[in-house]
Amino acid sequence: MASGTGVRPARTYLPAVLPVLAGATVVAVWWLSTVVFGIKPFILPAPPDIVRSFRDMPGYLMSQAWATLVETVAGFALAMVIGLLSAILLTASRTVERAVLPLLVAANAVPKVAVAPLLVVWLGFGSVPKISMVVLISLFPIVVATMSGLTSTPVELTELARSLSASRSQTFVKLRIPWALPQIFVGLKVAVTLAVVGAVVGEFAGGDQGLGYVIVASGASADTSLAFAAMTLLSAMSVILFYLVVTVERLLLPWAREITG
Repeated sequence: MASGTGVRPARTYLPAVLPVLAGATVVAVWWLSTVVFGIKPFILPAPPDIVRSFRDMPGYLMSQAWATLVETVAGFALAMVIGLLSAILLTASRTVERAVLPLLVAANAVPKVAVAPLLVVWLGFGSVPKISMVVLISLFPIVVATMSGLTSTPVELTELARSLSASRSQTFVKLRIPWALPQIFVGLKVAVTLAVVGAVVGEFAGGDQGLGYVIVASGASADTSLAFAAMTLLSAMSVILFYLVVTVERLLLPWAREITG
């Protein structure tokens, strides 16, 4: 009994401890490399230099992080709504899928960095072009994952629903959508990290706020420590948003976790 109770806490805390250990190892190797090789801070700042940037301008960095977070969440929410509705439409009609899906693939292949300046010209400066860029970048994985989930319902289950005189809409709502939810969340988890990238790409192209703007401005002034501080905040934002989606998935789909784990 003692050995069994000792193993369970270890398994409980291990998922939280391992990322911390891995992150600490990366930071230690990074710090040691800057010291051993004498790397100048304007080329690669050491972790203390980045901490100093946080300490010198905490309010400025957090306000810029908030601007990026608002753009990211707004764009991701729009991409989620548009992506889910688009996937439902594409799977409902084979003709629509054949006509529209190649256009989506072609649009996704266009470099978003090239599109970002055009969005500024079309939509002006402000948050709208950044939110639009988030939608463009994070839309495709949501559509593809949702389509994959909606078309993966086992034939046996659809035949069972048909034998029970379920209508097409009833089968779709009560069978196909629940079956597709694990795949949908795969797309959402990929898209939410891409949403942060989309917001930064939009801020690179034009604007006067956001962490992307901080990176551009600090690069122009050779303040590499400030740029790394902004990138650290972006990484933390991506991790937090990703695990928020994971938490929602575990709350809504505990049965899926039991099947896979």
